[in-house]
Amino acid sequence: MPPPFLLAAAVSLRRILIGFGIALLLGTSLGLAVGRSKLLEDTIGVLLVGLGSVPSVAYLPVALVWFGLNDRAIIFVVVIGSTLPIAVSVESGVRSIPPLLLRAALTLGATGPLMFRHVTLPAIVPSIVAGMRGAWAFAWRSLMAGELLISTVGLGQVLMRGRETMDMSQVLAVILIIGALGYAVDNLIFRKLETRVRRKWGLETA
Repeated sequence: MPPPFLLAAAVSLRRILIGFGIALLLGTSLGLAVGRSKLLEDTIGVLLVGLGSVPSVAYLPVALVWFGLNDRAIIFVVVIGSTLPIAVSVESGVRSIPPLLLRAALTLGATGPLMFRHVTLPAIVPSIVAGMRGAWAFAWRSLMAGELLISTVGLGQVLMRGRETMDMSQVLAVILIIGALGYAVDNLIFRKLETRVRRKWGLETA
């Protein structure tokens, strides 16, 4: 991989990791809150479903107004694009916890933080991992949308430069790099993590 591609890939990876990390915290917290509250389910929960159908690029004008032409605008789009899938998955995980398990925990005196630490959190770990894996693809799409429209160092800029110069080899190279990075992270991290969690939680046999 030529040096310009290495630099662009490094910058893009830094942005997506920062945005994805923030999205993981926000999405998990939001999913937990909505999943445990009927009021939030009827208000914010409905909003999550609606916003999930909005393309990430639609949030770019908001990012530009708030942050300007810089990394923060791109990271903001990545956060928005990947928070919603995580939140929806976590909410689904919370609502799928067997009521009998919750009642048994209450009988044993598990309330508040104890209930969350020993019952709720372990029960939704598979949903968190599944949400992370799905959100990773959304994060890449959001990142490319931001980098294509904001002139800055990154794979999106290299892709745009290839289009402007009609350099098809450069365009294809960037597409292959993006696909390789996404595939590598999904297979080396998320897929293995999901398989391990599902086996440990008895959701899948070895």
